[in-house]
Amino acid sequence: MGFAAVHSRAVWGLQSPRVTVEVHLANGLPSFGLVGLAETEVREARERVRSAILNSGLAFPSNQRITVNLAPADLPKESGRFDLPIAVGILAASGAVPIEALTGYEFAGELSLSGELRPVRGALAMAQAMHQEGSTAALVLPAGSAQEAALVPGTRVYSVNQLQEVLQALAPTTSTAQAWQPLQVQTDLPPESQAATGDLQDIKGHAGVKRALEVAAAGGHSLLLVGPPGAGKSMLAQRLAGLLPPLRLEHALQTAAIHSIYGPVGLAQWGQRPYRHPHHSASLAALVGGGAPPRPGEISLAHHGVLFLDELPEFSRASLEALREPLETGFINLARARHHVEYPAAFQLVAAMNPCPCGYLGMQKPSCRCSPVQVARYQGRISGPLWDRIDMQVSVNALSPEVLLHAPPGEPTSVVKARCMAAHERAWMRQGCRNKDLAQAQLQALLISPEASRLLAHAAEQHAWSARATHRVLRLAQTIADLAQAQEIGQMHMAEALQYRSFLA
Repeated sequence: MGFAAVHSRAVWGLQSPRVTVEVHLANGLPSFGLVGLAETEVREARERVRSAILNSGLAFPSNQRITVNLAPADLPKESGRFDLPIAVGILAASGAVPIEALTGYEFAGELSLSGELRPVRGALAMAQAMHQEGSTAALVLPAGSAQEAALVPGTRVYSVNQLQEVLQALAPTTSTAQAWQPLQVQTDLPPESQAATGDLQDIKGHAGVKRALEVAAAGGHSLLLVGPPGAGKSMLAQRLAGLLPPLRLEHALQTAAIHSIYGPVGLAQWGQRPYRHPHHSASLAALVGGGAPPRPGEISLAHHGVLFLDELPEFSRASLEALREPLETGFINLARARHHVEYPAAFQLVAAMNPCPCGYLGMQKPSCRCSPVQVARYQGRISGPLWDRIDMQVSVNALSPEVLLHAPPGEPTSVVKARCMAAHERAWMRQGCRNKDLAQAQLQALLISPEASRLLAHAAEQHAWSARATHRVLRLAQTIADLAQAQEIGQMHMAEALQYRSFLA
């Protein structure tokens, strides 16, 4: 009889609780039992582990009763990440690996029938959990997952390709003795985000909309572009990602951890702000997250990045209303009958829409064919509370052929981005967050001139703005003041902020 305990980790949302894989070999009828609230793909590990051990040239205790327990028993386990710890536990329980050699290691990896290790999801989340817990254990992962886990500072990660490599490192002989070196990965962030969404100077005209993009990027404000078809709304929205400042290390790790739930994170995307562009036919679960267990949706995959929703009124009403909570709090709570998961969703919303069903409201050529009832019904697809949570609402007018053909190029993205970064750092040094994230107490501490205060109060009373809308205008005015390097919010800063909420004022 033999017993061995191997440590691994499950992935539940962004949490990665520790799992102990207990293996017991006993005399009796040959069997291979696996218990511990395992999903189907985990239970199928029995066949993968048996074939992997045999095809690796190792002895499998096929004439004994094998019991594998995944503790704690009330934690759901999914995916093939437990193949490697189960195989190591069986080898240790059968005496092929010394029990004491397992101390100080945590294992995760999916096995092929040949003994080759395949990547697993959530490797970065596992490494982050170990770092947060202060664990000194080393993490043994397949080569396809080890690089992303090694991005977490202070984490020891060992990369392996075959089950035989693990055996040779844990139980070396004279002929197989080798040094097992932790994987070294360059964790420094790139100096600038390399956004592949085009340059701002490629767009002719639209000076006012470009200014709105600059303000939105500097303060992290949400933006809605309203205009006729072909006016350039999508092109303008795509340029916003290139204006955003580089990610901070803690934000880059959190963003990469979310993406690692869907698969390995490539080093080419490390430190880049995400840009997500779901189609308007996307379901509610695809947009906000869902499934069993719940996985992140587009709003979480856009965490610390840009979520671009083109043709905003064409999204389902339920999907649009689900944006209200994360726009306010930066989190999404997915509550199901048996599951409850919270994902971060601090995305920057950029949306585009036509002003009416035909798209030509307010134009002479071509003229609008929609009745007032149709226009009201179309704009009414976006509820008042959602309008209230969009900081900037900017009209995008169609350009004349003269402007399209002969207008000189505007400022390049690099020049505008430098101003955005300066304003962003100014706000961060003053309050430790973006202006969009200013709390109520911090709003009270802002320096605002009497003229600007009276202007805001008059506009709020005239348009019957809610307290939320009024505070969002105040945050917007602070960003404009930061771009101007002003010490306080002046009347001109407030006037510009007010015009960005004039579409449905």
